[in-house]
Amino acid sequence: MNRREALKIGSAALLSSAASGIQAAESKSANVERWDIFEENFPGPGGGNPFLDIWIRAVFRKGNREVWVDGFYDGNGVYKIRFMPDELGGWKFETDSNAPEMKGKKGLLQCTPPKSGNHGPVGVRDSYHFGYADGTPYFPFGTTCYAWIHQTDELQKQTLESLRSGPFNKIRMCIFPKWYQYNHGIPPRFPFPRVNETNDYNHFNPEFFYHIETRLAELRAMNIEADLILFHPYDNWGFQEMPAEVDDRYLKYVIARFAAYRNVWWSLANEYDLMRKKTNEDWDRYARIVTETDPYSHLRSIHYSHAPYDYSRSWCTHAGVQDYAFEKAPQWKKDWRKPVIFDECMYEGNINSRWGNISGEEMTRRFWLCTVAGAYGGHGETYVRGDEIENDKAILWWSHGGVLKGTSPQRIAFLRKLLDEIGAEGGDRIGLEAVEPEYYLGAKRNSNQALLWYFDFHQPSYYDFPLPESVNFKAECVDPWGMTTKPLEGLFSGKSRIKLPGKPYQAIIFQKVWLHSGRDEEAPKS
Repeated sequence: MNRREALKIGSAALLSSAASGIQAAESKSANVERWDIFEENFPGPGGGNPFLDIWIRAVFRKGNREVWVDGFYDGNGVYKIRFMPDELGGWKFETDSNAPEMKGKKGLLQCTPPKSGNHGPVGVRDSYHFGYADGTPYFPFGTTCYAWIHQTDELQKQTLESLRSGPFNKIRMCIFPKWYQYNHGIPPRFPFPRVNETNDYNHFNPEFFYHIETRLAELRAMNIEADLILFHPYDNWGFQEMPAEVDDRYLKYVIARFAAYRNVWWSLANEYDLMRKKTNEDWDRYARIVTETDPYSHLRSIHYSHAPYDYSRSWCTHAGVQDYAFEKAPQWKKDWRKPVIFDECMYEGNINSRWGNISGEEMTRRFWLCTVAGAYGGHGETYVRGDEIENDKAILWWSHGGVLKGTSPQRIAFLRKLLDEIGAEGGDRIGLEAVEPEYYLGAKRNSNQALLWYFDFHQPSYYDFPLPESVNFKAECVDPWGMTTKPLEGLFSGKSRIKLPGKPYQAIIFQKVWLHSGRDEEAPKS
């Protein structure tokens, strides 16, 4: 059995259903759901080295619009073109290639309306926030599983089940395998053929990339964004020190294969500043390749270890920071004019590393602090059992995936639900903003305005809330850890004194009510 047959057997249910999102062209025309994947295969030269010697690309036209996409060699004499149509109606395509038998091939596709749950790719909205292409708001609630796709099939399936029932709609994950603390296993596949521990950089291993595609499709079916980390320093196989031309070829191959998946984001690196043999000029080149080669302009950022990157640079769509100085977020937003995601604000766990042993209570607190700062949080988990400490065989969510053991995920789910309920949905959402000097935020959903105060470690028995004079609000007291809400009697406007529980980490939500038919009522949900 060859690798393609084996992989197809392992994921037959996925690839035979609409969840795979890949629809091959018919002889005359193919119907492709908006923001799904159109794929066409072309038989071509199989001799020599097709990865180096042969290229194929195609132009997709609709009216006066043209979109060029690069194709790729998938092995066994097969070349592929993938395209994510973002506009309804008829499209035409034509190929170009240095191989005569693949040059000038033409076809049609009909882009049909998206099915339920397909909102398109995520982009920046209102300068500091995010939304799907169809206008639906998107709040990143991210987690980190660096090397989950390099584990056993059983563990990967367990990870997918945890994600399916968990609160996260974004996952940070590496393309290359990882070699680091608690990560000293040999992955089942590599991106390049390896002979006697030497990488053959003149060829790619299509099986490696095909495997990632199956996982991208499964994540997409759950509406989970895949924040793909293109490089990282935790390496035992030479991938962080590849020749420049190999780096560039790798980036273009990844984009050609993965960019048509609507749930893809690009992160140039995890802790880029620890990759000592790469220069600033290298990173500038990578950023240029990703920006110019991706026809869909997926979200782009980079992750650092020490000093923050200059996220004001035009290629960055958002800041992916490693920090827990949430009070800096409002100033960073002003300086960078970008959304801020605290992708790594330490991890809930108990390992012997400062970054991996905060409590579930503290992780929950940090998500709330991100929220009131007008930013977005990132989760991770690093729990180890006592019998795993010495043998370096622990399964830690932060890298391997598996089962979530911590106490913060369900509290993060509670916060996510609250934000949806107080105004995170609706086509004209403005976003959640920090309003200094108080720890509160404002959200707007159509005519429904909401305010949220979070008191962090303060425990006042009452508080005088400076509400707008001309607006009536209803109020709820929120316990983020207990995951409860308690409605308060009456309506509030102007300076309003409210009795509080007198314990730390509490919150108050105000939602505007509107005047209709001579009485105050809750604003409509949409």
